[in-house]
Amino acid sequence: MNVLGGASFGRLEGALHAASLRQQVLSNNVANVDTPFFKRSDVAFEELLTQAMDGEGTSVLPGRLTNERHIPIGGSSYSSPAPQIVTEDSTVINNDKNNVDIEKEMSMLAENQLRYNLFVQQINHDVKMMRIGIDGRA
Repeated sequence: MNVLGGASFGRLEGALHAASLRQQVLSNNVANVDTPFFKRSDVAFEELLTQAMDGEGTSVLPGRLTNERHIPIGGSSYSSPAPQIVTEDSTVINNDKNNVDIEKEMSMLAENQLRYNLFVQQINHDVKMMRIGIDGRA
């Protein structure tokens, strides 16, 4: 039984990776707030995860083999979507064609930090529960 390699843990791991990447991208946006012609970027992950969980593009329900004699159903493993960096080219905030709004970027950095902390706490909780299950005590 691979509990830490399951679908929910895989989604959590992917979300943690996306939050880390988003922190880098938002920090880059803040660093380039005064750079002429710079276009802000963001990370698309939540939308991709929603599409993957809704089954868009797939019509087969993935199954998991618990015995080698069982008949396989769909895919045998879960793959979390990879976060993608998206550049926003359509807007302009300043006269120098830069589209970085520093207040928005700073609030998104704070929100992303809270989200990252939540994911780390959830991973720690899952590992702690696994440890309690193995040891049999708190």
